[in-house]
Amino acid sequence: MKHSIPGVRTFAFTQIIGLKNIRFGTNVIVDDFTLIYARGPIRIGNYVHIACFASITGGAPIEIGDFVAVSQGARLLSGSDDFEGWGFGNSTLADKYRNVKREPIQIGRFCIVGANSVVLPGVTIGEGAMVGANSVVSRDLDAWGVYVANGRKIRERDRNAVMKNFQGFCADTGYTGELE
Repeated sequence: MKHSIPGVRTFAFTQIIGLKNIRFGTNVIVDDFTLIYARGPIRIGNYVHIACFASITGGAPIEIGDFVAVSQGARLLSGSDDFEGWGFGNSTLADKYRNVKREPIQIGRFCIVGANSVVLPGVTIGEGAMVGANSVVSRDLDAWGVYVANGRKIRERDRNAVMKNFQGFCADTGYTGELE
């Protein structure tokens, strides 16, 4: 393990910058070739998997609920340059020359962010929602929906089945839902 974080498994090529700004739950896996750049507060819940080549960055707060999967290559961006209007440049310039949008991201429990998807600043993904691969999430997503492309809802997840399975997990493991 590259980083010694209680309850978190990392690997030789896991990159975490700003560790002091991150609050981790337990039973978290952060794969190789993943970047977490915590310029602002980040909370990562229990039983979270952040897969290889994912990145979490942006400067505004990010909250990832329990039992979330951030799939391969997914991006959680709580800050981004907006090149519409007056802004120009990039992070080599002072913010007064850039039109930077920094807003919190919240991802509820039991969510899945599909491979190579991008979650943009200010988005809340409701509990149990699932984002299909290669999606761009630019607006809030309701709980327990299955979304593709640019937030188009294609169906509902089976909340009752997930919660029944979760109750069995709690009975088997003694999980109480609290960060340890």
